[in-house]
Amino acid sequence: MNFYIYNTLSRRKEIFKPIAENHVGMYVCGPTVYGDPHLGHARPAITFDLLYRYLQHLGYKVRYVRNITDVGHLEHDADEGEDKIAKKAKLEQLEPMEIAQYYTNRYHQAMEALNVLPPSIEPHATGHIIEQIKLVEEIMANGYAYESNGSVYFDIEKYNKDHKYGKLSGRNLDDVINNSRELDGVGEKKNQVDFALWKKAQPEHIMRWPSPWSDGFPGWHCECTAMGRKYLGNHFDIHGGGMDLVFPHHECEIAQATASQGDDMVKYWMHNNMLTINGQKMGKSLGNFITLNQFFNGEHELLTQPYSPMVIRFFILSAHYRSPVDFSDEALQASQKGLDRLLTAIADIDRIQAAKTTDDATKKVVSELKQKCYDAMNDDMQSQVVISNLFDACRVINSLVDHKGTISESDLAELKETMNLFTFDILGLKNEASGGNEAREEAFGKVVDMVLELRAKAKANKDWATSDLIRDQLAALGFQVKDTKDGAVWKL
Repeated sequence: MNFYIYNTLSRRKEIFKPIAENHVGMYVCGPTVYGDPHLGHARPAITFDLLYRYLQHLGYKVRYVRNITDVGHLEHDADEGEDKIAKKAKLEQLEPMEIAQYYTNRYHQAMEALNVLPPSIEPHATGHIIEQIKLVEEIMANGYAYESNGSVYFDIEKYNKDHKYGKLSGRNLDDVINNSRELDGVGEKKNQVDFALWKKAQPEHIMRWPSPWSDGFPGWHCECTAMGRKYLGNHFDIHGGGMDLVFPHHECEIAQATASQGDDMVKYWMHNNMLTINGQKMGKSLGNFITLNQFFNGEHELLTQPYSPMVIRFFILSAHYRSPVDFSDEALQASQKGLDRLLTAIADIDRIQAAKTTDDATKKVVSELKQKCYDAMNDDMQSQVVISNLFDACRVINSLVDHKGTISESDLAELKETMNLFTFDILGLKNEASGGNEAREEAFGKVVDMVLELRAKAKANKDWATSDLIRDQLAALGFQVKDTKDGAVWKL
């Protein structure tokens, strides 16, 4: 069973073949921890959680590395860029690492709520300064970097002559390099496009470390190359992140790896597409920046209600990871209904009475469901197609509950196993209603069932007033009660 993934580097789908048999090395760019996690953090986390889950399901032993950026770095290579962690530390009169730890904890809480599995290793940039200095030294020794006033810059022109800079993003930098010479104010750099590997810290800069060149801090791109190599080796299988990281971050990572060791470290580059809000890029300046906690509590002007973490996860999985996704309150409402429909159908499987045989229409859906879901996952993780297939099965489940079909005991077991496998194990959804306390949930359900038995007795005695009173009071508490041939059923 071949698993195809889209490789950004080759710009085509490729059969996934790990470097080492049955072992996969995967590195994903994690957050910069200077603010609350937002919707933009959720998409890459859920995308690569889906990949992590599926690779493990296929039988691979996966070492999943996701970094935490907690060091003053050059945001998008602006040499005068703010160190946002240090800036926040000064404003709040805290140590920079207090800020980093606080928002790292917030990120972990949000990921746990979204049911994102923790990575195998979560290295912090500040814990790997030595490795980053060593990387810079290797690049300099090979002639692809130069020192200038205590800072070190990557020599794009020299590298571009010997190798190809821009092969991931498809950019041709020859014209850019030539044009940069005509610009004034290049300052310390030979070319405007050269990027910092090490930056000399100004006196007011809080986060700094000693190096052979100056007391300073590493450039933004160094951390992922250094930490990826430390934990996954000189060559590993998958490097992932958002599409906004293709250039310059991942392009610079390729250049750093090749300049230091002679070839690229990564076999497959994978990128999820971006999220927009009502057709606009998400940003604080536009007033459409929504944190995950605001989604969970509903406290934002663009939201009409709170949305649970599983609704957010379902919303993201309802589109292919390489497709753009536009958020709206209406889209989340639709996701909430879709998730409820799926989870209700799975719960209703236990209400189906097995028969001796399976009718032809049911047999077709049940016998094809698992393979259709595998086919969708093996085609570059088409999670939205998996969900569509599960919805097809939901219609069959609803028909069986209404006694409009028959299913054998073995087919019923197969249906339940497939629905649970793809919904919970692979897509990573979960039923949030239980709150993780099965004993309390079971007791809660028995109480509701007891109340419905009292209602059934009232109906049998033609005590319509009591029957209607119980139904109406349950409805007021948020319960939906439906009368069926087999008795009343309920859900929240």
